[in-house]
Parts: sequence; C-alpha cells; structure tokens
Amino acid sequence: QAQFEESGGGLVQAGESTRLSCAASGRTLSTYTMAWFRQGPGKGREFVAAISWSSSRTLFADSVKGRFTISRDNAKNTVYLQMNSLKPEDTAVYYCAGTKSGSTSTNEHWYDYWGQGTQVTVFS
Repeated sequence: QAQFEESGGGLVQAGESTRLSCAASGRTLSTYTMAWFRQGPGKGREFVAAISWSSSRTLFADSVKGRFTISRDNAKNTVYLQMNSLKPEDTAVYYCAGTKSGSTSTNEHWYDYWGQGTQVTVFS
C-alpha cells in the first residue's frame, strides 16, 4: 500500500506549466524530508527535487533547475512540485518520496516511503 498519493498529472503542452501534489496517507509529514523522483519511458528512476523539514533547504536536478520548484505546506500535510516551461523530455511517471532523516539526498534509496506515481505527458 502506498504511503503517499500524487495528483495533478496529465497531458500538457510543451512550454506550459502544471503542479503536482503529494498528500500523506496515514502519517504526518511535518518531520519528513520529502522529494520527487521520476521515471521516463525506458529509463530508470531519477532524482528531481528535495526539500527539508522547514523548507529552508531545497535541492534540484540540473535538468530542472530554473523550471521546477518544490514546496511544502505542513499544515495541509502536502508537498508540491511546480513545473514550468515543460519539455517533452519531462514526460515521466512522477513519484513522491519521504524519509524521517533530517538531510536531503538525490539517492532514491535514502527515502523509505513512496507514492504510487502519477503520469505527466508533455507534447509539442
């Protein structure tokens, strides 16, 4: 059973924007380090972005820097991924992940809890 649930995926035109949401299932995210990963067609899972407990530290993959923003609203128990200037190569299943560790990481194995993923398809 997935610990998180992603939403906001779908079909979007290149150059446009969309926002993904990650909601907790049966747990409170206030002390979790959170991250987004993605897996494109025929590719392995790759790091996208991460955010610390208090939002004081964020980390982004080079491929999305300047285009994507990760944020969180602990009161709503939700993490977001704002995706701007989307490109066809952003097409992937996007996964929300979390850990109770106090540090961020680009390594998927650092994260203990995962959502089921949501598909984002970008067309030109």
